[in-house]
Amino acid sequence: MDEMKDIVLKYVIAEYLEDDTQEITYDTPLISGGIVDSFSMVSLKRFLENKYKISIPDDKATPEAFDSVNKIVTLVREFVK
Repeated sequence: MDEMKDIVLKYVIAEYLEDDTQEITYDTPLISGGIVDSFSMVSLKRFLENKYKISIPDDKATPEAFDSVNKIVTLVREFVK
């Protein structure tokens, strides 16, 4: 398994799932599925920047880029050295 994917998935589950019976995967729509809203996206971006010591430009932090764990990990890997 991919450690970064697992870290992001666990964070999303802990922070944004109100119903712990809801199952999400790496491909579950987060923004379009209503799990993560625009305010939550900002805190998720801050978490990723702090965790991986990166800076994600605002123009890259789009709802599309944050719409699944897989998409988030692809975005983060652009900036991790």
